[in-house]
Amino acid sequence: MFLKTLQLRQFRNYKEILVNFTAPKTILLGNNAQGKSNLLEAVELLATLRSHRTFRDRDLIKDGEAFSQINATLHRQNGISDLTLNLRRNGRRTVALNSENLRRQMDFLGVLNAVQFSSLDLDLVRGSPEIRRNWLDTLLVQLEPVYAHILQQYNQVLRQRNAFLKQNVETGHDKSLQSELAVWDAQLATTGTRVIRRRDRAIQRLAPIATNWHSNISGSTEELFIKYAPNVIMEDNNPEQVQQAFLEKIQMRTVAELRQGTTLVGPHRDEVELTIDWTPARQYGSQGQQRTLVLALKLAELQLIEEVVGEPPLLLLDDVLAELDPSRQNQLLEAIQDRFQTLITTTHLGSFDSQWLNSSQILSVNAGEILVES
Repeated sequence: MFLKTLQLRQFRNYKEILVNFTAPKTILLGNNAQGKSNLLEAVELLATLRSHRTFRDRDLIKDGEAFSQINATLHRQNGISDLTLNLRRNGRRTVALNSENLRRQMDFLGVLNAVQFSSLDLDLVRGSPEIRRNWLDTLLVQLEPVYAHILQQYNQVLRQRNAFLKQNVETGHDKSLQSELAVWDAQLATTGTRVIRRRDRAIQRLAPIATNWHSNISGSTEELFIKYAPNVIMEDNNPEQVQQAFLEKIQMRTVAELRQGTTLVGPHRDEVELTIDWTPARQYGSQGQQRTLVLALKLAELQLIEEVVGEPPLLLLDDVLAELDPSRQNQLLEAIQDRFQTLITTTHLGSFDSQWLNSSQILSVNAGEILVES
C-alpha cells in the first residue's frame, strides 16, 4: 500500500496543507515543535482511529477552531481509496470512505494499515501494564477491525458495572443488589471473554516473530520471551472455559469489589510479560537491551500485519533514530529498505547515508508549513 496524498485542515498546528508523497521513504526535517509528529499522528488516526498522544478529539483540533479534517488518498493492490476523518470540538467524529459516509466506524478500519514507532514506545518495556494493553489493542484493531467493536462493548459494560458498584459500596448484603450484580457479571464475562481470546491469539502469532527479530538484532546473545498474562486464568482458548473461569473469579472477588466500588476482574487488568533470558525486561538494567526489545516488537508488528492483510503497512518513525545507537539504527534502516513506505521525522540528516537520502523525499517542516527540499 502507498499513501499518495495527505490533506490536513485545522489539525493541530496546521491550518491547511496538502502533501504529495513521491518516494517510498519520506524524511520530515525540522526543529522540535514544528508539526512533524502531528503529520504522523494524522496518518495513525486514519489507520487505527486512535492517537497514542491523546484520547480527546478536541486536543487534535487547531486552537480556536470547531472542526478539523484529515483526508488521504491510498493506493492498494485492490484499487484506490479516499479516506476522510472529521473531528468536532463539540460533537462526534465521522468517517467517510470514497466520499460515502460510514455509519459504523469499524468499517473504516483496515483500509490503511500503519505501525507507529516513537520515542514514547520505550515505555512499552518500562511503563505500566496499561501501556502494553493499549499497544496490543491498537495492533489488534488492524489485524481484526471487528475488535474495535468488541473492546468498545467490554469497556461500556465495565463503566456501567463500576458505576453500579460505586452506587452500592458497602451494601452488598442486599439480595436484590446481588441479583442485579449477577446480571452485570454475566455481561462482563461474555464481553471480556471475547477480548481475552483475541489478545491471546494475537500474542501467540506475534511472539515467535518478535523473538526471531530480537535474536537477529542482538546477535543471538539473548533470548526474548513474550507471554500474555490475562487477569483471568485460562487453560486454553476455549470460550466456554474462559467464560466459566471469568465468572468463578469475579464471584470470589464480589465482597472486595463492593467494598472498593470498582471491578477487580477482567481484561482491563491484563499484562503482557516481556522477559529477556528469564529476567523481566522492565527490571533489566540496560537501556540498550530495552531499545532492542522495542525495536523487535515493532518489526514484528510490521511483519505480522503484512502476513495478515497481504500488503506491507506504512511505517511511521517519530524521532526514534536519536534514541537508537548506530548499530540499531542500521538494523532498522536495513529492515525497511523499500519494502515499507516510511515516514520518518528527524531534526537533522546526519543519521542517514547518501543512498538513503538519494532515494528519499525530503520535506522541510516549519511552524505548520511544509516545503519540498531540493
